[in-house]
Amino acid sequence: MNTVGQGVREIRIRDEVGAFRVLYVAKFADAIYVLHCFQKKTEKTGKADVELAARRYRELLKERGQ
Repeated sequence: MNTVGQGVREIRIRDEVGAFRVLYVAKFADAIYVLHCFQKKTEKTGKADVELAARRYRELLKERGQ
């Protein structure tokens, strides 16, 4: 999901309860960072979910000094 940040990936899960998404970044050697998890209510990923993950990604880069 380059709309969130470089190297951000998405796991899509669908079961009888509904559809879920996990946005994460695994480009660092020491850890995998989960940026946001949520249940999908519509076909399109909501703007608020994308913005939250993007903000957390930017904060992560600051924290790591990158």
